[in-house]
Parts: sequence; structure tokens; C-alpha cells
Amino acid sequence: MAAPGEGLSAAARKNRAYWDATSDAYQERHGPQLEGGMAWGVWQIPESELGVLGDVAGLDVLELGCGAAQWSIALARRGARTTGLDISPRQLEHARRAVAQAGVEVRLVEASAERTPFEDASFDVVFCDHGAFNFVDPRVVVPEAARVLRPGGLLAFCMASPLVDLFWDNEGDGGAGTMLRNPYFGLAGFETDETAEYQLP
Repeated sequence: MAAPGEGLSAAARKNRAYWDATSDAYQERHGPQLEGGMAWGVWQIPESELGVLGDVAGLDVLELGCGAAQWSIALARRGARTTGLDISPRQLEHARRAVAQAGVEVRLVEASAERTPFEDASFDVVFCDHGAFNFVDPRVVVPEAARVLRPGGLLAFCMASPLVDLFWDNEGDGGAGTMLRNPYFGLAGFETDETAEYQLP
């Protein structure tokens, strides 16, 4: 098996460096909001309302881009056999502490969602709440997720609407404004000074 970080694309190396550098600040700012998992996206819409994942008891579940593993911990408490994957060693340090504090079993793996270290057909559910689907080319991560899913398995993900990226200032100070800045059919991938991100309309 390759060492963590070996064979990463340039985009993956860039994103890994970004998350290693910003993980502490991210968890300090967003950790309390994400505590307990089981809520989707920026607006934290409860899984109990959406029913995306359903009953996970007894299922093998992979979270792509787990960060501090808030979702994985919550699903483990509901009887899933969870694996949290993240490209950032620093994010996984936060995850290890959170898993130990929660007293549940979550397997944590350092790898890119571009190429995971799992056998074919290893999981019943592969999911991502932002995380890897924002930072890995969907033309790469979707086939990889399909490879590790069992027949009839579920792939679920949440990411920002393409509308956000149409108004995003990639060259200035960042952020979405009120002026249309990017072509809809040119959103496949873009880089800032810090990250490589993807949006497939």
C-alpha cells in the first residue's frame, strides 16, 4: 500500500496543504455547529427531515472528506460500521480526538478521494457533506465511489449550488457577490491561490 500522500495529484497536494494549515481555525469556528453530525450543508438541514441515508444500522459506511468525523461518529452511534477518510493529517488529528471522546468505533484513513485504499465493493453507503466532492474532480471521485460501493449501494453528497460559483470572485478577495463572474459551462474546475475546487453543472 502506498504511503499517505504518495501519488497525489497537484490539486490534491494543494488542498492537503490548505486543510493542514487551516484545520484548527476551521474546527474552532465550525466545530460547535457540526457537533453531533446528522445535518446537511451550510444550513444544517437535519437528516431526520431529509432521510437521505435512511437506516444505517449494520451497514458499512464511508465518509469522503470527514474532517473531524462528526458525521461518522453520529452514524456509528446509530449502528453503522463507519470509515472516515480525509486527505489532511491535521483534520484527522481532530477526528481521532473526537472519536476517542465519543467512545465509538470509527476507522480513520488518510487518503485522497481520488484514489482510495479500499477493495472493490467494500461499502453499502458512500457519502460526503461538502468535503471531498468540493475538492476532487467529480469525473474522478464519482467513478471511485462507484468502485467501492456494493451493488445497490447508495452514493449521497451535498455541495453548493452552481449558482454560488457563477457569482464567485476567483481572482479578487474571494466570496460571492452580486455580479455574474463565471460562465455556467466553464465551472468544471478552478483554482485559487489556496485551493483547487470543482463544480460540475
